Amino acid sequence: MPEGHSIHRLARQFTDVFAGQRLRVSSPQGRFEAGARLLDSQVLRGARAHGKHLFLDFGDPGATDGDARRVLRVHLGLYGAFSFGGDETFRGASSIGAPRRMGETDTFEAPPDAPEHDDGPALAYAGPPEPVGQVRVRLVSDHGWADLRGPSACEVITPAEAAAVVDRLGPDPLGPEPGPERFLERVSGRGVALGQLLMDQAVLAGAGNIYRAESLFRQGLDPWLPGKRLGRPAGAALWEDLVELMQDGVRRGRIITTRPEHRGALTEEGEPAPLWPDNAYYVYQRDGLDCRVCGAEVRRATMQGRSLFWCPRCQS
Repeated sequence: MPEGHSIHRLARQFTDVFAGQRLRVSSPQGRFEAGARLLDSQVLRGARAHGKHLFLDFGDPGATDGDARRVLRVHLGLYGAFSFGGDETFRGASSIGAPRRMGETDTFEAPPDAPEHDDGPALAYAGPPEPVGQVRVRLVSDHGWADLRGPSACEVITPAEAAAVVDRLGPDPLGPEPGPERFLERVSGRGVALGQLLMDQAVLAGAGNIYRAESLFRQGLDPWLPGKRLGRPAGAALWEDLVELMQDGVRRGRIITTRPEHRGALTEEGEPAPLWPDNAYYVYQRDGLDCRVCGAEVRRATMQGRSLFWCPRCQS
């Protein structure tokens, strides 16, 4: 499942290429026809994310009545993905990093005979291609398109209903939170294991299995430590580390948690291995391998039905 940094990247992508434009909205698959009719020919005012939820805000710019505005809420779940395509102006607006993984892809295709220019082939754009696969929603502007496939949630709601969704979620390290206070409030007093709390979207919005494992390792925290025993200094440090890691994920378009001094993985030929994926993580999916810091064997267990990775020495 895409973690929160990917959803924030998607929000930026939508804002870059569609904000302020009147979009044609359809449901090639047919499962979202009623919702598509509500949004068709509306202006996309902007896009935002909270945790793993993407909100696309529609409504004419001059509208002041909240009832005249609609929000498309999307949760990609395990299988959802967006694809994008369009002309060179649409491509140029995609300025948030490498082609997306984990729920995000870019598609920019030029015909073989397209003329070259300084930035590559000039793209001939004749509108969106025929839908491929089960496209739940298609959004089209004069310069490009976006297709959504396989989301776990896709619905048109009011701004008030969107606010209620956010209110049910925990604080987002990539959101406007001024500090760790709300996070600490939701962790302190809880007898639940810290590793479980970090996966609870009502406690912390946006973190998934990778950020859980890696942030706990970087802070030297036992995944089974009850939340009520975390303490304010350690909790604040954990929050700040999550902010740093997830902001870096937005910039890079992938999760890198290792510090430079701990990136010692080598290829079979003995050459330095690439940063990603070989040197990207401390413990995530490294069970059975030596800890990059202390040399102990990284372990794997199951917590609430999800795989948990940790170092028994660094996190004791």
